[in-house]
Amino acid sequence: MLTLERVTKRFGGLTAVREVSLEVRAGDLLGIIGPNGAGKTTLFNVIAGYYRPDEGRVLFDGHDVTGRPAHAISRLGLTRTFQIVKPFGNLSVRDNVMIGALTRLAGTREARAEAERVIGLCGLGPHADARARALPLGLRKRLEVARALATHPKLLLLDEVMAGLNPTELGGMIDLVRRLHADGLTLIVIEHVMAAMMRLAQRIVMLHHGERIAEGTPREIASDRRVIDAYLGEEFVLADA
Repeated sequence: MLTLERVTKRFGGLTAVREVSLEVRAGDLLGIIGPNGAGKTTLFNVIAGYYRPDEGRVLFDGHDVTGRPAHAISRLGLTRTFQIVKPFGNLSVRDNVMIGALTRLAGTREARAEAERVIGLCGLGPHADARARALPLGLRKRLEVARALATHPKLLLLDEVMAGLNPTELGGMIDLVRRLHADGLTLIVIEHVMAAMMRLAQRIVMLHHGERIAEGTPREIASDRRVIDAYLGEEFVLADA
């Protein structure tokens, strides 16, 4: 479904992503981990069309989407969420999700129906009429996912949707991601909450200084010395044992 071929992105003299190659198959739930500044969000921005790679190619669902604008890539079925959620604060939850639906649906009636479906799926029904700016962080994270889902993606990129959540909210988000995957959605997840990542991902890629240094199952990643030294630390290994 998604192929990255030696993707590189530079900002002046800084190479944020260096020759990253990756394969994602339909139905995958892939995790991407790494320290702050490892290039994870930059890689998402390249995949989704917000940045053009300096080198390499991005192939999605049979199309070469390298350098295409984000809205064109979204229409093909590849959508991302953002680490810092910025809904339309003065609009209701329903209207925010309708805006996502209107990227592929021509009529407001159809967009409203789709918004109601997605709002229910994301557990936002009781808050559908609330202004987005009034929502606490946990619900704003769900709204971010709902807006992306309303575009009807084949592949959804989730950028730290669990960051800052309390244990109850975290459990609810894990359940939501699992339901989306069980319904057939292909997912790539960036996350620092390693306990959640180890429970969710089928396969994990580790980035460090913009390079892919490891890939494997959660168990393989948790015991990989390169990953332990660069990111997880011995304490995680001991806690996971």
